[in-house]
Amino acid sequence: MFSPYLGKKYSEEDIMTAARRHKEHVSITRCDNVYRHAADSIAKKKIVGWFQGRSECGPRALGNRSILADARDKNMKDHVNAKVKFREAFRPFAPSVLWEHQQEYFDLDVPSPYMLMVSDILPDKQQIIPAVTHVDGTGRLQTCMKELNPQYYALIEEFYNITGVPVILNTSFNIQGEPIVETPEDAILCFINTEIDILYIHQFCIQKTDI
Repeated sequence: MFSPYLGKKYSEEDIMTAARRHKEHVSITRCDNVYRHAADSIAKKKIVGWFQGRSECGPRALGNRSILADARDKNMKDHVNAKVKFREAFRPFAPSVLWEHQQEYFDLDVPSPYMLMVSDILPDKQQIIPAVTHVDGTGRLQTCMKELNPQYYALIEEFYNITGVPVILNTSFNIQGEPIVETPEDAILCFINTEIDILYIHQFCIQKTDI
């Protein structure tokens, strides 16, 4: 499989330097299990900034520079559009789904790892993941496969273990009119200037201190 994760790699020192530069606004701690921490945040209806490894190339955010949220919350699409992305309320968000469970939720029997295919969401599942169900009952899904992105897979797997739902909302880590964040500095600035609730960069958890 082609890996789209071809961007620059950032070190722990790069992350710490960026956090120290904004120490009046954020605090940083190391997580013992970042996947479990982030999955628990999403399950508790937090909007999560997720920055892992090398950035992805291509037209979609594929789990390394993403804003993530709970697809089960019917109000989450409107909240993310209004308070984080600053864009029109009608614009939909994509579901990321574990490959092993894809056909339980989507009428698609081939993987869509690059978020380029639209599928019908099965009628009995639309009410379970309303935040990623478009008005016509479809979703532009991303199939999450362990061999392509083990870190993102581990996060969704933890969310599935907590909630029983193997799907989360995924959108690009940026605001309307801006490029997707590339560096830890970019991620922290976007975090500070939006209503993203919590930010995970590699194994670090970053929280706001001035709210």
